[in-house]
Amino acid sequence: MMTNLYSYVDAFPDMHVMCVGDIMLDIFVYGKTNRLSPEAPVPVLLEQRNRCMLGGAGNVVANLRSLGCKTSFVGVVGMDADGASLREYLRELGAEQDLLLELPGYCTSVKTRYVSGRQHLLRVDREMPLRMPAELQDAMLRRVEERLSGVNMVLLSDYGKGLFDERFTPAVIALSKKAGCPVIVDPKTTDYTIYRGATLVKPNRKEFEGVTGQSFDPAEPDFADKAVAAGRAVCKKYGVENLLVTLSEYGMLYIPGNEAESYKWIPTEAKEVFDVSGAGDTSLAVLGAALATGVSMKQAMKIANAASGIVVGKFGTACVTCEELKNKLEHKENTPVLSVEAAKALAEDLRAQGLIIGFTNGCFDILHPGHLSSFERARDLCDVLFVGLNSDASVRRLKGPTRPVNNEQARSAMVAALKPVNYVVIFEDDTALPLIEQLRPDVIAKEGYPLERWPEGQLVESYGGKAVELPRVDGFSTTSIVNKINN
Repeated sequence: MMTNLYSYVDAFPDMHVMCVGDIMLDIFVYGKTNRLSPEAPVPVLLEQRNRCMLGGAGNVVANLRSLGCKTSFVGVVGMDADGASLREYLRELGAEQDLLLELPGYCTSVKTRYVSGRQHLLRVDREMPLRMPAELQDAMLRRVEERLSGVNMVLLSDYGKGLFDERFTPAVIALSKKAGCPVIVDPKTTDYTIYRGATLVKPNRKEFEGVTGQSFDPAEPDFADKAVAAGRAVCKKYGVENLLVTLSEYGMLYIPGNEAESYKWIPTEAKEVFDVSGAGDTSLAVLGAALATGVSMKQAMKIANAASGIVVGKFGTACVTCEELKNKLEHKENTPVLSVEAAKALAEDLRAQGLIIGFTNGCFDILHPGHLSSFERARDLCDVLFVGLNSDASVRRLKGPTRPVNNEQARSAMVAALKPVNYVVIFEDDTALPLIEQLRPDVIAKEGYPLERWPEGQLVESYGGKAVELPRVDGFSTTSIVNKINN
């Protein structure tokens, strides 16, 4: 029997999840702004790179595939270049796709975001209302019904583009329930009549206030009682079984429609928020995958909440991996400790999004103010700070058989808990050179090493990066602390 939350993640590849929803193309245009336009008082973005990816329900599918789930997707795209891109992205993910293309004149929805550093400047949407005639809706419903065999969970990702109307939505829910599949809805409308029969509807706080007609402050002492009462009234009025309200920095609140079952409220997991693009998609995907394995609602909430805490620490529409999720659940850390391979992939992804990758390294056997100063100064030089940590074997070779005082698990947990640190990577070599070759950071920073005696810094500068010698905080070193204790 699996007793740890992270163990359930291993069951995700055995789950088959169907997603039905509004798919769109997300485009991120990254650049720098250093002047205002002479034509109008607006910043000029000097484009450096752009990135296209699955958005909306497509991001739910991307997250499901990142978790290893077998995934089917049913949706609508236009017969245009953007629709062709979406079909190719789904194919590359290995998702089974059943896309309706036969809607004359319909264009694929596209969201283009313009970003300078970590600042969103503008979002431009290109879309048109989706109006499907009854015969095309029937064709879509047949596709849903044909794919339900073997499915463990159905997710409806409603972005309000017109797919989920008063005829199509109840029919999808009815077909799914008939096949024995629970249905989770990420809603957009405040009229939950169309979601009647859904196993779980997952509004955010603003959407919850819209459907209840009330305002809620999670900081107030009576929030839970008021929200649960209002939520149960929604369940009764619209015939949905349960609600799960996402509350941003206040976590998640589960409201069962059955008054005999108690509500559940768990806190947020996020440490540092870079971006919330797609965080709801990740939450929906992970919640669905977790519930499909048979975990309790509270366990599924904790797993989904951990995933949301990871993904908001990334930039742009992002996915969470099984390794990241298992690490967070197993170690209960706010900052992941990554393998070299996972760190390399993440660094490449972050760099592609225009972020500055920083790096520092050391044994960090006994943390002291000198270490903290180095981390803080290094973090000021970058957007994301990776810390390379010598393994126990590496420390013994460098410092002798009596070191380290703390093993690599303890050291990595301590370093990971520090606010300036984003990711920790344990390496086995005597130097960090092989790890730097993999990560190729934009900036490396360390105290006490002039460039002529610093091979790691020389390597970073050799490919165009920057090496920064940090000032040393006098009076602190692990060796002196150990000697003081021994004497």
